[in-house]
Amino acid sequence: MTPALIAVLVALLALVGLCGIVIPALPGSLTVGLGALVWAIWGNSSWGWIAFGVAIVLLAIGMGSSALLTKRNLDSRQIPQWPVIVGLVCGLVGAFVLPALGLPIGFVLGLFCSELYRVRNVSQAVSTSVAALKAIGTGMLIELACAMTATAVLGASVISGLL
Repeated sequence: MTPALIAVLVALLALVGLCGIVIPALPGSLTVGLGALVWAIWGNSSWGWIAFGVAIVLLAIGMGSSALLTKRNLDSRQIPQWPVIVGLVCGLVGAFVLPALGLPIGFVLGLFCSELYRVRNVSQAVSTSVAALKAIGTGMLIELACAMTATAVLGASVISGLL
């Protein structure tokens, strides 16, 4: 394969990975890391392995901090993980039922309904659901920022390899 074709493949992997952080049905940071590995092995850049190492460190920081901060924020509000899992399942089902908006609508409705079942109070369910959404959104933004930085490092390596 030519370096240009490998660069296109790496760019597609990075793009799918960035989208996957926001859309849980797609693989996220791991796909960006896979793109960096593909470039390190088959790319035409002397910086490929350095870019891979930097990308893996950034992606690990993003995934780890996302998981830790989300869990800490959920634990501080005494929200168990099962309502979030129910929300994810409902979001995935919603993505098939209503393709454009089903994922977020299904997630929010699944989270709210499971919280309503858990606390048996509408106002408290709204409060805990909003807190859970904020916790998940914060973690998602941190992971996305780290993955975008890793993609920028990977992009610099790809550009240097093509020049």
